Amino acid sequence: MSPKNLNVQNKTHKFLLDKLKDKRTLRIYKKFKKNLQIKKSAIVAVSGGPDSLALSFLTKIYSLKKSLDVKYFIVDHRLRKNSKTEARSVQKLLKNFSINLNILTWKGSKPQKNIQSISRDKRYELLINQANKFEIENILLGHHLDDLFENFFIRILRGSGLNGLVSLDKETQRDKVNLIRPLLEINKNDLVYLSNYVFGSFVNDPSNENDKFKRVKVRNFINQLCSEGLDINKLFLTVKNLKLANENIKYYVEENLKKNLTILPLKDNAILKKKFFSHSDEVVFRSFTEVLRIIGKKHYPVRGKKIDKILQSIKAKSSFKLTLGGCVIKKVNETIIVSKER
Repeated sequence: MSPKNLNVQNKTHKFLLDKLKDKRTLRIYKKFKKNLQIKKSAIVAVSGGPDSLALSFLTKIYSLKKSLDVKYFIVDHRLRKNSKTEARSVQKLLKNFSINLNILTWKGSKPQKNIQSISRDKRYELLINQANKFEIENILLGHHLDDLFENFFIRILRGSGLNGLVSLDKETQRDKVNLIRPLLEINKNDLVYLSNYVFGSFVNDPSNENDKFKRVKVRNFINQLCSEGLDINKLFLTVKNLKLANENIKYYVEENLKKNLTILPLKDNAILKKKFFSHSDEVVFRSFTEVLRIIGKKHYPVRGKKIDKILQSIKAKSSFKLTLGGCVIKKVNETIIVSKER
């Protein structure tokens, strides 16, 4: 880097660090720093909205203070005519703040149904490919407190169990890459403030206003509840308490898998002891779901109703052979054998 460019970069870094002199910005950054705690390189998933721009700024500050190498990527899904222009405008905006944003393009045919879900999976795939390319373990995502509440109500509408209701965690893993959500305790209003304060603007995604999407309907419903007196702090406390209960159940699931499951080499076959099924229904359900996920080599678990039917068969029948989730499930005497379906 030339001395001139280095001088410009140093001035930009000072400009960004000086933003912490603002009390509200400093408060947001401290909460962000507390929820991140990484010491290695990371990728930041950018969309151009206020959430991801705020995440870009906060991560930039964090990387300067911790001397970390952080890479920034935006995915152009090519679902709208002007998506390419939008991605480039975000790239140009961040360049003014010494943030080098790379554009990843989703090529190929696009879905007509389940657009948001399929797009999310494709976005993760593209980002994880970059993480593997650069040997980076962490991807930072812009999910925030409002997303946590939306996810909670969406899962209620689906009839999800406890694990589903609190499924949006600060950190999860996908294909051996850590997906980290350091904004999960920060509300949308703070992120909008931060984006405007630092960058002066952000991209408005029209799909966020389109109520044909379930998430938008739920968002509008929550806003209506808030206008009628919903206490967000109490709702957060409820979700937090449910998460604690969920962690306790996870402990017993891990113990069950450790003591009563044998996975043979290559992870294509598993043997479940009789004691595997001697725990509470929830522990058995989750344990069995995890076995199917491992042996079936699937990222997403099998639907709950199908697993319930299998578990009922295990209790009622002395022997059987069924298939589910890419697995062959056999009962021989008191032993359950799960094998990868060929």
